[in-house]
Amino acid sequence: MQIEMPFFECPEDALKSAVQALGGAKAVGQMIWPDKSVDAAARLLLDCLNPSRAEKLDVSQVILVFTRARAAGHHTPFLWFAQEVGYEAKPVTKEEEVDRLTFVIENSTKQLEAALGHLAKLRAGG
Repeated sequence: MQIEMPFFECPEDALKSAVQALGGAKAVGQMIWPDKSVDAAARLLLDCLNPSRAEKLDVSQVILVFTRARAAGHHTPFLWFAQEVGYEAKPVTKEEEVDRLTFVIENSTKQLEAALGHLAKLRAGG
């Protein structure tokens, strides 16, 4: 997978890029605030993406935008954020995530079995 080197002037520009990749402010505004009208949600989102405005997205909303952008194949906004704080990030494939979760589950199962065995011995007086 070829990923372009991300560059944005500010965090809001990175988020704007993700919003555009997801269909624009109306589509993303409704995704974030489904209880608002399409136009009201779009206006609020645009205000949140304007660095000179007080309105801002909360962390869970930013994560939602990044997650949806990733699903759409648009990785550059998150990669830019990672670079800004000194990390090198790369998208994880579905197979890699399945492998990681399988490893966690297998190790957790082994630890649980060992703990249950130890508990049984303690209860048996051993």
